[in-house]
Amino acid sequence: MNTKDKAHQLLHLHEQHKILQVVNVWDVASARVVADLPGTTALATASHSIAATFGYDDGENIPLELMLDMCGRIASSTDLPVSADLEAGYGDPGETVRQAIGVGIVGANLEDQMKPLIESVENVAEVTKAAEKEEVGFVLNARTDAFIKAGDRPLDDVIADAIERGRAYLDAGAACIFVPGLLSEQTVIRLVEGIGEQRVSVINVPGSLTPARLEQLGVARISYGPWTQRVALTALQASARELLAGGHLPEGTQPLN
Repeated sequence: MNTKDKAHQLLHLHEQHKILQVVNVWDVASARVVADLPGTTALATASHSIAATFGYDDGENIPLELMLDMCGRIASSTDLPVSADLEAGYGDPGETVRQAIGVGIVGANLEDQMKPLIESVENVAEVTKAAEKEEVGFVLNARTDAFIKAGDRPLDDVIADAIERGRAYLDAGAACIFVPGLLSEQTVIRLVEGIGEQRVSVINVPGSLTPARLEQLGVARISYGPWTQRVALTALQASARELLAGGHLPEGTQPLN
């Protein structure tokens, strides 16, 4: 598929009633391992994981060209559509998305960081305009940090903020609304009711609802952020500890291709 076809396919995966699970990757090796698994229909990068790979802290500390270079390498390594975590857009969301499309990316997360609503809506609109100029149906998973930055605010107020922002981002051209956080079942129900079925995206962390239950509740997409890299590094550390103690490589370790 070409870039336009991949973008169309990614949007379709968000809109169907079978939940889209994207197991986040951070380099070509991890992308190929996940892409080869039955059931993988799309990939998503994790900004935290890519930054960590190069020795940077998360939060747009890695140079944009280095982040996009890795995203492009991942996109080139697979025929699957790839969505990138572009954080808050590196100061120019429209231009960042234009460059991302240029390296084969067909969707992205974009954080609002709870900036003023009008500014956040303008950022979504800039992404939409940039994608239209590139003639690609870019799938924007607009992220609201309402829960991450909630502090001690009442839950009802946080949910109301997430819904207000989600609706505004959809109106500005986003395809889906990403609401990260450890969400209860009742909170997910209210978010889906307020934002729309097949319009809410969540991150699964330890303690989250199961994919099957989230699908029943009308959630469109699940991602796993930096947790997948932590799984890999935890396994590496455990294996190294075993080897240094005189042990062996784990049984079932796959040979290199």
